[in-house]
Amino acid sequence: MQKPNIDNLIVIGDRVLIQPGAAVKKTKGGLLLPAGYQEKEEIQTGYILKCGPGYPLPGEADDDWRPGDREPRYLPLQVRPGDMAIFLLKNAVEIKYNGEKFFIVPQSGILMVERDEF
Repeated sequence: MQKPNIDNLIVIGDRVLIQPGAAVKKTKGGLLLPAGYQEKEEIQTGYILKCGPGYPLPGEADDDWRPGDREPRYLPLQVRPGDMAIFLLKNAVEIKYNGEKFFIVPQSGILMVERDEF
């Protein structure tokens, strides 16, 4: 997998930027993806390149959502850059950036990830 130049992209909220992988029936860790399920639910795989900061958390006062001196707080995402994600295509938005195809997917649209380390 060659890393594209995505340094200028900022992912917002609970979304992740995914570089689509080849259509595979089996992940490198050995997870078998049945063909019937893939066709019916439109499952896609790919590698997570960037993640948003997470879900915004409200503070004690209503003023926390207004611009000011305080930095917003976030509940971080479970997924991380480098994870291989299996996600539903219906939840993804396909974009092209510098001639390459990517998906922007909310974390809730990701079914599972395969991570080399824990």
